Amino acid sequence: MIQKARLVIIGAGIVGASTAYHLAQLGWRDMLIIDQGPLFCTGGSTSHAPGLVFQTNASRTMCELAKYTVDLFHDVLRQPDGQPCFRMAGSLEVAYTRERLHDLKRRHGYAQSYSLESALLTPAEVHARNPLVDVSKIHGAFYVVRDGLAKAVDAVADMAAQVRALQAGEFYGNTPVTGFEISGGRVRAVLTAQGRIECEQALICGGIWGPKLARMAGISIPLTPCEHLLVKTEPLPELAGAAHEAAHPVMRHQDFAMYFRQDFDCYQVGSYKHEPILVDAEAIKSPADAKLMPSVHDFTPAHFAVAHAAAIELMPALRGRKFTAAINGMFSFTADGFPVLGESAVAGLWVGEAVWITHGAGAGKLLAELLDGNPSMDLHEADINRFHPHQHVPAYVRARGAQNYREVYDVIHPQQQMQFPREVRLSPYHARLVAQQAVMFAAAGWERPQWFGSNAPLLQEFAVRERTGWEAQHWSPIQGAEHLAVRARCGLFDLHPFTKIEVRGAGALTFLNHMATNQIDVPVGKVVYTCLCNGRAGIVADLTITRLAPDCFWVLTGGSSGPIHLAWLRAHAPRDGSVTITDETSAYTAIGLWGPRARAVLAQACDADVSGRAFPYFTAQHVTIGMTPALALRISYAGELGWEIYARSEYGLALWDTLWQAGQQHGCVAAGGGAFDSLRLEKGYRLWGADIDIDHDPYSAGLGWTVRLQKGEFLGRAALQQAKAAPLASKLCCLTFDGADGIAMGKEPVLANGKAIGYVTSANTGYSVQREIVYAYLPLQFAQVGSALQVEYFGVRHSVTVAAEPLYDPQNLKMLA
Repeated sequence: MIQKARLVIIGAGIVGASTAYHLAQLGWRDMLIIDQGPLFCTGGSTSHAPGLVFQTNASRTMCELAKYTVDLFHDVLRQPDGQPCFRMAGSLEVAYTRERLHDLKRRHGYAQSYSLESALLTPAEVHARNPLVDVSKIHGAFYVVRDGLAKAVDAVADMAAQVRALQAGEFYGNTPVTGFEISGGRVRAVLTAQGRIECEQALICGGIWGPKLARMAGISIPLTPCEHLLVKTEPLPELAGAAHEAAHPVMRHQDFAMYFRQDFDCYQVGSYKHEPILVDAEAIKSPADAKLMPSVHDFTPAHFAVAHAAAIELMPALRGRKFTAAINGMFSFTADGFPVLGESAVAGLWVGEAVWITHGAGAGKLLAELLDGNPSMDLHEADINRFHPHQHVPAYVRARGAQNYREVYDVIHPQQQMQFPREVRLSPYHARLVAQQAVMFAAAGWERPQWFGSNAPLLQEFAVRERTGWEAQHWSPIQGAEHLAVRARCGLFDLHPFTKIEVRGAGALTFLNHMATNQIDVPVGKVVYTCLCNGRAGIVADLTITRLAPDCFWVLTGGSSGPIHLAWLRAHAPRDGSVTITDETSAYTAIGLWGPRARAVLAQACDADVSGRAFPYFTAQHVTIGMTPALALRISYAGELGWEIYARSEYGLALWDTLWQAGQQHGCVAAGGGAFDSLRLEKGYRLWGADIDIDHDPYSAGLGWTVRLQKGEFLGRAALQQAKAAPLASKLCCLTFDGADGIAMGKEPVLANGKAIGYVTSANTGYSVQREIVYAYLPLQFAQVGSALQVEYFGVRHSVTVAAEPLYDPQNLKMLA
């Protein structure tokens, strides 16, 4: 056994092997890949996975990982007989109900958005591709040409062979990990049954054993293993003499949470149509103790009864056929359904978990790039740092993992709210919001009002067009009325979930000026909006930084994205004690007061001169509001005159009450998240994670004005110089629908001459400008104001036009008042 390595990868399944393979391609050497089981059928999820690959996903990141996996398996990796490790059989997702057929139109839109060749098929066209399907039972199907069947174990073996051929690393089986050696906050060694392995870095790719390995290292990997049922039939007469393992497309019957794949003259059927069977990662057996393999438990027929009947109804050829194999196989489920990728809180200890075969090669490539310091694509949805503290609590992980299992094939509305767990985190004035009949949405555990039932009378004052169908779900016209009331008068907004970070110390200014694209060396009391970029000029964050003292700064960012941005700052902070970074999110509350009458409300509630001359735009002052000491920042995400107001959380209720009472004579309303989003979109404000991320630089995102190249060296400066000098390939554009019936929800394809050229990043109604608005990155030739394009929404193409932005108050007269 090797006793020292640059990198130890724990787990020789699809993720571990792919990461080693891609690191070898990047020139890495001295790697050691170990697994507790025999190589390369190690006994984990990779070993029993049926191998079906469906690339289409609402998430662009997940879709790109799947596309790369297919390309690598098909074009590069080979089985022992020289055949590709992927059979491009295509895929069918059949519609048993009209609702499912409608949703398949949405999925066809995703496929166009992310450059997948796909089509919507009639029942007759389905029959032509799989004559075993009783097409009288379906309304049609969604077909993807390049989906199919992956040979995962063979792919792992080929990748390992190529790593060895490059003398980049060695693979060892039968080497269980017993612990980690950690000192000074950094991993120093991996301890195994075969001895200690000193290392510079380690990567946990243990799959269903991830939580157990994490416990050994003193970290958390929030996933839960779930059992999933899979059967194989005896040979079918209809398939006698089948020459190909999968001549039929792989298939999903999502209305019964099932999938199907041909296996020469047999069929395999998998089912999620049962109550989740959760497994404790600590209780999973070792390879030596398992009957077949550790990731497989005995088949439980009772859980398969509903699925079996549905399978026979869809494919009558299955009737009366016995099962020659049947298992309960384990897979990993996370709280949000995404993988867990990145460096943990222990320096040098990386994680690649909750990755299925569909995304395995792509995830390994991305992990290799992360380890090498140069990720090629955005991964915020899969970032290990995205989790909030409560999302690491075992009870929460189990509850959300179980629900994601139940909903794996459900039709999920983008605004649909989880039912449990709820009320995990509450603002100090939550009772006041409930008293005003707040309809709560959950975000990062926080209960946030989306609209207020008490504002229904506003609909008598402000006309809001009703919605119908899909877009009317989880929406109320009250959102529009709140939007218009804020524009006309003013509103109070719950901003309590905002992430609040204090950066303090003798080195704070130097550190933040190195991290930010904008100039942070500003007078005390000045607020700066800035991007944080990586070495490729990608936007890691957009946020505000307020200088409270010569050595103290207040960094504010979104509630959901806060842990990612906090981790980015901490990862780059100096280790000499000159900078202290403190997460103050729970310690402080926040309220937004915005609208043309906001000044009158604040003047009545506080002791300060809040005139435009005394309190200019993009400045901050300490004020007293009622009896509450507070910090007021004159900034606005709504595009109106106003302030964000911060105070210690224990003063939150009093702060809300004081502002509310002061606002009543000025027509102030409580406004929710629905209005918050439509207000910001009318004003053209970007949303990180939707409109901007590391796949885009500030210049293409329309944020070049936040970059101060002349201020000196900072993170990403060289790449930003190159980006500024190069012609733009695409830019973020505002588009408005030409017709009254046009609408979008997000991620729909934008088309020119019938071909997708981009996709919708944000969408909402512009209640003030009386237009439906979307944003999208467009190739420069289509990005000119006045360009006529189309957006496809559930199969219907609507005309849109590129518009000058912002649509609302382009001269900023409202905010500067």
